Amino acid sequence: MTQSYLLAGVRAVLADRVLDRTVVEVVDGRIAAMEERTDRPGPAIDADGLFLLPGLIDSHSDGLEIEIRPRRTATFPLDFALTSFEGRVRSAGVTTIFHGLGYQEKPRAGRSVAEASRICTAIRDRRTGGQAAVRHELLYRFEARDPVAIEPMLDDLERSHDAGLVNALVSFEDHTPGQGQFRDVGQFKAYIDPAATDGLTLDEYVQRIMDEAEERRPYREKNLDRLGGLARDGRLRLVAHDLDSPEAVAAAVEAGSAIAEFPVIRPAAEAARAAGMSIVAGAPNVMRGTSASGNVSARELIAAGLCDVIASDYLPAALLASAFALAADGVCSLPAAVALVTSGPADMVALEGRGRLAVGAIADLVLVDGRGSHPRVVGVRRADDPADRSLL
Repeated sequence: MTQSYLLAGVRAVLADRVLDRTVVEVVDGRIAAMEERTDRPGPAIDADGLFLLPGLIDSHSDGLEIEIRPRRTATFPLDFALTSFEGRVRSAGVTTIFHGLGYQEKPRAGRSVAEASRICTAIRDRRTGGQAAVRHELLYRFEARDPVAIEPMLDDLERSHDAGLVNALVSFEDHTPGQGQFRDVGQFKAYIDPAATDGLTLDEYVQRIMDEAEERRPYREKNLDRLGGLARDGRLRLVAHDLDSPEAVAAAVEAGSAIAEFPVIRPAAEAARAAGMSIVAGAPNVMRGTSASGNVSARELIAAGLCDVIASDYLPAALLASAFALAADGVCSLPAAVALVTSGPADMVALEGRGRLAVGAIADLVLVDGRGSHPRVVGVRRADDPADRSLL
């Protein structure tokens, strides 16, 4: 049975312009027609003056981890956290989200390989069970120097791929102080809870971490060779995380990565652009105007044309807000800003048909009230869910 609806009076944000007072027709989950017209067809949904955007695509979200464990001593059931988090991201206009799964042993942060695998299974079941309020995807966050996590991670990736989650990302991350995100060791020290230093002084504790990381350096090279080979064979998309120099970019490209996530200095982003990599920046950085770790401003990169994608990182609501803030502050046009959270990530991860308002595109749609100091989502509808009536 054909399912269709009309939206009237919307301000449709296209790739290169905004169409005012537009009628959009959706048939069987696809955009069938778009036309600027001043009259309102009788059966249409009246959305006069609201912006119409493609559903936002978040390529890196650590929010589920926070939803499960909002405080160090408070952990909630995974199925509840998933349901709660779906509502949170949907209300932020996100219709496709890549959940960060930390394949690493960090007990104080609530992270372990076993926990990552448990969450991976739950997300896979949610995606294939037909009850999800958003489209779930996976971002496997692999700590570069881990000696044991690679096999269980690749096992989970293969099972998820077989279940239809074929757009997964694998982020190769090295959070050793003195390089990457924490080139400035002082910034790393600021992250540490003084009560969690095992009786050592802060300097002694950080030095111990650096010494242990140096001992595990051979695992870094071995792991990168393994993942790079799979990336070059087309088995996964390898993300280079926190690149801190042009030399690091060159090494990442040689290893098989085509995505530079959160470059920490402008020369690294420039090298990534020259190498043809997709470049990802963080929405909290955009909103605050500065990096929380003292690294390059995402706004600077965007203004210079050195960013293709904005990801929420840890704050889902910042995704839409950052796009409108960029346009309001004149950093770029609204269509260009919206592309950073829609078509940019869709292109990066090959989500065909998503991320654009165009005839034939998949109708993941978001209605936004642009009045006030920050945008407000007033309606979301996903094409994957025929029972979704939230725009009606």
